[in-house]
Amino acid sequence: MIFALAGNQNSGKTTLFNMLTRGNQRVGNFPGVTVEQKSGEIKYAKGNTVVDLPGIYSINPYSSEEVVTRDFLLNGKPDGIINIVDATNIERNLYLTLQLLELNIPTIIALNMMDEVRASGGTVDTRRLSELIGVPVVPISAAKKEGIAELVSTAVQTAENRMRPKIRDFCPEGPVHRCIHAVSHMVEDHAEKLGLPPRYAATRLIEGDDNGRFAESLGLSRNEVEMIEHSVLEMETERGLDRWAAMADMRYAFIEKVCKKTVKKTGQTRERQRSIKIDTVLTGKYTALPIFFGVMLLIFWLTFGVIGTPLSDLFLLGIDSLSGLIDDALTKTGVDPAIHSLVIDGIFSGIGSVLSFLPIIIVLFFFLSILEDTGYMARVAFVVDRLLRRIGLSGRSFVPMIIGFGCSVPAIMATRTLASERDRKLTIILTPFMSCSAKIPIYAVFCAAFFPKYAVYVMIALYLLGILTGILVALILNKTAFRGKPVPFVMELPDYRLPSPRSVLLLLWEKARDFLQRAFTVIFVATVVIWFLGSFDTGMNFVTDSSESLLAAAGRLIAPIFRPLGFGDWKAATALVAGFSAKEAVVSTLGVLSGVGVAELYVALPAMFSTLSAMSFLVFTLLYTPCIAATATIRRELGSGVKTLAVVLGQCVVAWIMSFAVFSVGSLFI
Repeated sequence: MIFALAGNQNSGKTTLFNMLTRGNQRVGNFPGVTVEQKSGEIKYAKGNTVVDLPGIYSINPYSSEEVVTRDFLLNGKPDGIINIVDATNIERNLYLTLQLLELNIPTIIALNMMDEVRASGGTVDTRRLSELIGVPVVPISAAKKEGIAELVSTAVQTAENRMRPKIRDFCPEGPVHRCIHAVSHMVEDHAEKLGLPPRYAATRLIEGDDNGRFAESLGLSRNEVEMIEHSVLEMETERGLDRWAAMADMRYAFIEKVCKKTVKKTGQTRERQRSIKIDTVLTGKYTALPIFFGVMLLIFWLTFGVIGTPLSDLFLLGIDSLSGLIDDALTKTGVDPAIHSLVIDGIFSGIGSVLSFLPIIIVLFFFLSILEDTGYMARVAFVVDRLLRRIGLSGRSFVPMIIGFGCSVPAIMATRTLASERDRKLTIILTPFMSCSAKIPIYAVFCAAFFPKYAVYVMIALYLLGILTGILVALILNKTAFRGKPVPFVMELPDYRLPSPRSVLLLLWEKARDFLQRAFTVIFVATVVIWFLGSFDTGMNFVTDSSESLLAAAGRLIAPIFRPLGFGDWKAATALVAGFSAKEAVVSTLGVLSGVGVAELYVALPAMFSTLSAMSFLVFTLLYTPCIAATATIRRELGSGVKTLAVVLGQCVVAWIMSFAVFSVGSLFI
């Protein structure tokens, strides 16, 4: 059997999914972590599958992630729904529950965070709640693994016995009831032909019909549509509310009655009281932004100065030692010079130069995962909302952008949480300007070679430049191609919680695994190709001087494009082209073309760049087109190859202009 796991954002849905499946899905303490459906076998009930759907607040979708959830529930034909409900905020969560019950699918309520309810002295009469709602209710604590086995047993039993919701009419009298009853009767035959419950079809038509598309899919005639609208108009007139308010009022009135009979609260939970006190400082009018910038500066200082760089240096010593041992072994055994060059000058110079920066990336994401897990990132989105509105976006766009500092691929996918198509497309265009972690090796190598005393400050300046460039581009697009106003910003602020060691370690493992996978797949292939093209001439003769190679000939064709930027060397041009496969390939390519190991690369770079041209090169790598994986994701999300090409070329143009400006202005002072 297949179970759909549905619930509000930040209700503990992904945590429960991991408990059910022994899965390793990322868990974050801010809304919108899940942007695609994920599935796994239930460990407590072999052969049964649970699907983790994006968190939603309503079955009527406003964003693309909500469409994913609704379409699976309607078209995926799940055998049962596990509806996770946050027991600390039960009134809001039950709104979605009532909508799910209208689908007439066997449903089980997983009442999560009951440990927090008990800690605050509150209670929930789950047996009475089950009677009033008409479906089984199981109290659980997903974070503490309480009640999981009972939940699975109840879910399997409910689905096997096809125990559909007993109560679906939440307003047995009044104008709303009469309207729903009348419309249900009108569309009953049409809905059943599509396998839809008549009540669900009726409420969807009453609340809003996707500009007539749903009525068309039902095969309703114009006369039937007019009769439905007439019935809705009568309800609005009699009720004194518009259709949306009347339906919402009906549901909340039922929820209020249910909660009065089943929920006992003694006040705010300790977590909520603590969060309110902390928020007076962290989201204060005059303290929020200075604290945020201070926190980020501290993270960068610790990552690139105190912790990350020393660890990276130790890792580098190990790689160099291994490279030296293999070099000696190949020399003593008399291996063919070409194979020797491939192993040492190709693989070790390329992949080794990338792997040495793994500790820095892990340290950076250790701190970022702590900020996310505590719930602080959601506050930052709230704080920057006013600033983002000035460039035509809302605070919700901040979440994909902050994810973009890790990797552009999940960041671009995270734009699905945005309700406005305009906001979503604009955020997709801006997200690649946020410096992803794959560029860290480039920054680290160049800072070690040209700015050893000021590495931390240069790193911070690059990250800020990416943000400022994104703001500038947003201002231009907001006045041209993306005119309009952002949608109102609504985001739940979760309570502050201590970081979960498991969640933090899982995120670090994911980043390390992704980095290693790229190193030994895409970057490995790119390194071998670069080595081959840089080691053979047009006659396929092995050359010891890479300037005589095939790659040099190709590199010289595009090098003039970058000459005004201060780095017209063919090696630099070739490295930038290789960076399209993966940004780490820029460093590996420079290592291969220079014929040196990781440690020697710092020494070799000054022969190719001056201090100013190195800064210009860093600016270009910061801003130019993202890797091929991110580009493919942009293509998928925008649904247009032409628009994707425009985004890629636009970024390259912006990178060229900014790099030229840095080099030109710098030349005036040098």
